[in-house]
Amino acid sequence: MGRERLVEIKVFGQTYTVKTDAEEDYIQEVAKYVNEKMEEVLKKTKSVSTLNVAILTALNIADDLLREKEKRTTLLREVGAKSKDLVEKIDMKIGEWNLKTPS
Repeated sequence: MGRERLVEIKVFGQTYTVKTDAEEDYIQEVAKYVNEKMEEVLKKTKSVSTLNVAILTALNIADDLLREKEKRTTLLREVGAKSKDLVEKIDMKIGEWNLKTPS
């Protein structure tokens, strides 16, 4: 991330100029991803309407994002539970050592 710049991208045959503070390579990668997703939708639906393809693509990308967010939330919960369990076990061991070690 840096200062804002204008980046030209091509999505589904249309050229767009995007104002961004992200690196140009990253924005081009985003455009490539969107193009790939739009091509997938186009092959599956055979729709000729660019608007329909764009909306269905947006829905697919939003679905992917929400599923990934749910996976992340589940993973963070699991990591939190395992971390808590490990801390309790460590505390228990430290307590045992303290009882065994003469003062």
